[in-house]
Amino acid sequence: MLELLKNLTSWLTSSAQWSGDEGIAHRLVEHLQYSLLATVIAAVIALPIGMLIGHTGRGAFIAVNLASFGRALPTVGLVTLVFLAGGLSIWPVYISLVALAVPVIITNTYAGMAAVDPEVKDAAKGVGLRGHQVLWQVELPLALPLIMTGIRLATVQVVATATIAAYVSFGGLGRYVFDGLAQRDLVQVLGGAVLVAVLAVLADLALGGVQRLLLRGRPDTAR
Repeated sequence: MLELLKNLTSWLTSSAQWSGDEGIAHRLVEHLQYSLLATVIAAVIALPIGMLIGHTGRGAFIAVNLASFGRALPTVGLVTLVFLAGGLSIWPVYISLVALAVPVIITNTYAGMAAVDPEVKDAAKGVGLRGHQVLWQVELPLALPLIMTGIRLATVQVVATATIAAYVSFGGLGRYVFDGLAQRDLVQVLGGAVLVAVLAVLADLALGGVQRLLLRGRPDTAR
């Protein structure tokens, strides 16, 4: 075990391992590209849907059950299916990652909107705010903590799952995991896994910092 840890440390800290098109730096950029683009697309799709369901109260059953759907989604199977249908491209990876992230964001957005006290909304309407003004000026700010939690969860899931890009011969940190398994190189497999885990933790910490900035000055109960 000590020898394995020593070899892993050497693998992670070697300057040669960080350079070139197959180096860690390049694979990290690829992994971030897959993860960030998929998360942004998912947010663009999911946020309006979650806000609409939470604001109108219609479709709540769908929103509640989407979380279970997301957990049960066979991501590798979806990648393979889209890959076979669409041919060799990066789009099967993006479609699968977006499909993974959308349910989480919709569910948390809906939960945040639904948790807003109806009396607060009635009071906002009582002072003359229209429906869309209540949504943007009252419901959305109050729902923001849960919305941000959903985005954080989705981002971490996408970062951890973006290794599937290597499954269909593309890059990212998953390249080390799949290549290491093929070559029976345990150090490379562990190195790839460690890098993915660290990146997921850093992404969560970064979004946590953004969330604290957005909620600065609000009561702790709103966080």
